[in-house]
Amino acid sequence: MDLDLQGRVAIVTGASRGIGLSCARTLATEGAHVVLVARDADALEAAAGRVRSAGPASRVVPVVADTTDDASVRAMVARVVDELGGVDVLVNAAARPAGGAPIPSLAELTDDAVLAEVDTKVLGYLRTARAVAPHMTAQGWGRIVNVSGLNARRTGSIAGTIRNVGVAALTANLADELGPHGVGVVVVHPGYTETERTPGMIADRMAASGLSEADVRAELAQGTSLRRVMTADEVADVVVFLASPRAVAVTGGAVAAAGGERGVVHY
Repeated sequence: MDLDLQGRVAIVTGASRGIGLSCARTLATEGAHVVLVARDADALEAAAGRVRSAGPASRVVPVVADTTDDASVRAMVARVVDELGGVDVLVNAAARPAGGAPIPSLAELTDDAVLAEVDTKVLGYLRTARAVAPHMTAQGWGRIVNVSGLNARRTGSIAGTIRNVGVAALTANLADELGPHGVGVVVVHPGYTETERTPGMIADRMAASGLSEADVRAELAQGTSLRRVMTADEVADVVVFLASPRAVAVTGGAVAAAGGERGVVHY
């Protein structure tokens, strides 16, 4: 299936690693011009090299920007429009990594910790969407995909649930406001996903539990219908389809990309 992304201009935030990097690479393979956004210039340049090798016919532009800073976001979008002529796709994936540290209890959870999660993920996604929306609505078409997470559907991490539910609420509101102008907005909820951070996290679990690597991986996979953990590239395949004109019918809603949620019915 041709996703009709050839020559489209796509911005991917959080693009120096993980799901964001995989999304940038997959967009490039579909012929899109890809703007990689992250805060670390060195990591961003290394990521841009990997994306260039995936889509040699595409333009790949690394731009250092901080999504917690509205002026930085607006300057990034202005540069993209100036250099590439517009914006067709936004993939929001810039967020503080989940699952890397013990989850604090209510007594241990600070206001600042929750505010940092909301500022980076919810407000960060809002800032980028707000900056690209005028360009998308002016041309009568655009796609925004917000990468959130399955913590939106379960308890266990107060800050994690708040930030992901917030992204889902933002998505639905953006879809209703921008839809009449031809812009679709959708949220993707990955579960635990295999990225470059996974070996370190597994090593920490092995040390804490005494389990083997195989046992830790099997434990992580038990929560999925497929009984395996999805890779960042597999999540990116879903995101990139939803970012394409082929997914015009999908807007305002949430799509899980986690290998299935056992024992749960969503309707």
